[in-house]
Amino acid sequence: MERRQQFLHSPLPYLFLAPQIVIIAIFFIYPALKAVYLSFMLEDPWGMSSTYVGFENYQMLFESSEYLKSISFTLFFAAIVSFLSLSLALLLAVKADNIIHGQGLYKITLTWVYAVAPAVAGIIGGFLFNPHIGVLTDFLALFGWQFSLQTDPFDATFALILVSVWKQVSVNFIYFLAGLQSISYAVKEASMLDCISDNRRFWTITFPLLAPTGFFLLVINLTYSFFDTFGVIDTMTSGGPGGTTTSLVYKVYRDGFVGADLGGSSAQSVVLLILVLSLTFIQFRFVEKRVHY
Repeated sequence: MERRQQFLHSPLPYLFLAPQIVIIAIFFIYPALKAVYLSFMLEDPWGMSSTYVGFENYQMLFESSEYLKSISFTLFFAAIVSFLSLSLALLLAVKADNIIHGQGLYKITLTWVYAVAPAVAGIIGGFLFNPHIGVLTDFLALFGWQFSLQTDPFDATFALILVSVWKQVSVNFIYFLAGLQSISYAVKEASMLDCISDNRRFWTITFPLLAPTGFFLLVINLTYSFFDTFGVIDTMTSGGPGGTTTSLVYKVYRDGFVGADLGGSSAQSVVLLILVLSLTFIQFRFVEKRVHY
């Protein structure tokens, strides 16, 4: 007769997990389910009554030219910010990895920006691009560029991208530098013998070894561009001029908390969630295939 081995399970691990599960349920799962529910309802501004309207909130969204403009701006903004943040961080990490003297000071100088909150970064950007006292505004004026953060859509978008990239480069730099330093010296030495050109050696050997780090940072940076840039947009442009720099997450805030349109803003949050999940799925489904761990 075969005897089965039985193991006694202690409830202690579940007790340790319980606080985190409760926090996730209260602050993430419940608000998400509530948003889905409200997206099918028409709420009065005071929250005293609600009427079921089905998919009317979603229909109104995609019939709105303003909302479609927010989608196009968000996709463009996220793509540019992610690309520039990753590219500059990789360049700085490669340069820092090759520095022999003063490497610690170089790392500290590039990473201290990570401690700056997005809202604070937006305030700093507002001062730098101020039409009266802005240092960068005066600098651009030397080249004949009459920069106007408040009235020109291109200038406002440029300023938002610049500040958002500056805020995100530091964290990307940390991960890329750690990835470069994790490559064994034997591999680097062998690559020097096999390939004389520095550029070719980087793209054929070093860069593929950084693919897992780069893929992880790609997901993180797209999420940052969609959500964490809210503070930068709110403090620098407030979605202006004329709503041209209104991202999807900022429009959810403006319509829900300022405009008191709970049903419409909930529908926007559901669409935003589906969009981000779709992009993440595409990354894991197609991009990760090219990543070798």
